[in-house]
Amino acid sequence: MRLPKRVKMVEVGPRDGLQNEKTLIPAEVKIALIDRLTEAGLPVIEATSFVSPAWVPQMADNAQVMAGITRRPETSYPVLVPNLKGLEGALAAGAGEVAVFAAASETFSRKNINCSIAESLERFAGVIAAARNRGVRVRGYVSCVLGCPHEGEVDFRAVAEVAGRLQELGCYEISLGDTIGVGTPGRAEAMVDAVAKLVPRHRLAVHFHDTYGQALANILAVLERGIATVDSSVAGLGGCPYAAGAAGNVASEDLLYMLNGLGIETGVDLTKLVAAGNYISGQLGRPSGSRVARATGCSPRSQQRRQTPNQDKED
Repeated sequence: MRLPKRVKMVEVGPRDGLQNEKTLIPAEVKIALIDRLTEAGLPVIEATSFVSPAWVPQMADNAQVMAGITRRPETSYPVLVPNLKGLEGALAAGAGEVAVFAAASETFSRKNINCSIAESLERFAGVIAAARNRGVRVRGYVSCVLGCPHEGEVDFRAVAEVAGRLQELGCYEISLGDTIGVGTPGRAEAMVDAVAKLVPRHRLAVHFHDTYGQALANILAVLERGIATVDSSVAGLGGCPYAAGAAGNVASEDLLYMLNGLGIETGVDLTKLVAAGNYISGQLGRPSGSRVARATGCSPRSQQRRQTPNQDKED
């Protein structure tokens, strides 16, 4: 296998993972989670988003979160912004990196951000230019790269065109998202190869949801195609509201366990990462979505089961 020697893990749990939680999570819990993830050595932690609270109430405390976290010089804390107003809020809160999001599906774009793909890219052109003029790096997301809940399969040429346009506008990195988690390794490889015709592989990242249990297999497949940046979410937080039964993002703990087993460097401490996942799972009152956390007995449910051994017999 041709694998990278080092993989950059991009932690999206505090934003992408928590944004769809129905119960509002206190800012101090989000801050504590981000600080624990920082202690684990993650190089990138997506901290929050500066979108309208009317659309995403969970992220209404964005400025408070940014002010409260303990920042490590070696770690980047990007935030998601949908427009110039969001960018201004992010800059006022001290963000050093922002992210914009487009879609490879026309229908998904219109339903998700109320505009066409072309209109979204035109909007982001101003956002990216303004950010770069202020010395702020911009990351781009492309959703529905392996399937759309409305259109089904997505043409990889459309994925490549959107990714290429985001690069032209000034995004230093493009994250390719399997939003509803329908991808399989062969299609993931073909998609990456198609996009790589317009965007160099070192500028590409992947973002897999684990709806059909294919996320780690997909990641391994694209690592062999030259990808060395992977998004993941601690405790497997997240999920797509557009796909019935959709699971969350691939768990950061499970990704790291696989990378460690392959001898790939990350700079991330697995024990501390599991502890961070255990912390937020406890705050949410449910078991960790990480198989590694459950296998190592570090999830809240595992701890409870160890304390009540008779429960095993009843199960």
